[in-house]
Amino acid sequence: MSALTPITEKFVLHWGEMGTRWGINRTVAQIHALLYLSERPLHAEEITDTLGVARSNVSNSLKELQSWGIVKITHVMGDRRDHFESLTDVWEMFQIVLDERKRREIDPTLALLDDCLADAKATRRTEPHVVKRIEAMKEFFETTSSWYADLRRLPTGAVVKFVKMGSKLRKLLGVA
Repeated sequence: MSALTPITEKFVLHWGEMGTRWGINRTVAQIHALLYLSERPLHAEEITDTLGVARSNVSNSLKELQSWGIVKITHVMGDRRDHFESLTDVWEMFQIVLDERKRREIDPTLALLDDCLADAKATRRTEPHVVKRIEAMKEFFETTSSWYADLRRLPTGAVVKFVKMGSKLRKLLGVA
């Protein structure tokens, strides 16, 4: 697999651009897009040749994607090389990404906010408006984390229905 179809190339390039906007390395995102669209698992050399990026960059990017849990190693009969494939269920994939972002970004932020409030209580020298704003931020993150935990306990089908409710949910809540 060396030449991409125009549509695949367009998607891979766009996914790389979006990745940078989401704080993800462009090559990591492009490799993910390539694997997502591939009908078969690819080995690292195929990815290197197809995307025209350094083998070491492909190796590091594949490790990153595996650490997120959205790409896995698989083996192909008669080939000793590792091959890689992406999850293809978009709902499962995005739930895993959200779980990882929560673990990597939200949880440490909550811990920091707790530390800040504990330090503020211990020193008693922090301005009241600063304490109030940190408390508001902590409450926001706790509320959204709790909501997300409740949502994650739902089966995927229920989450899809919930998300697709859109304007029906607004009407149910009496919000225009």
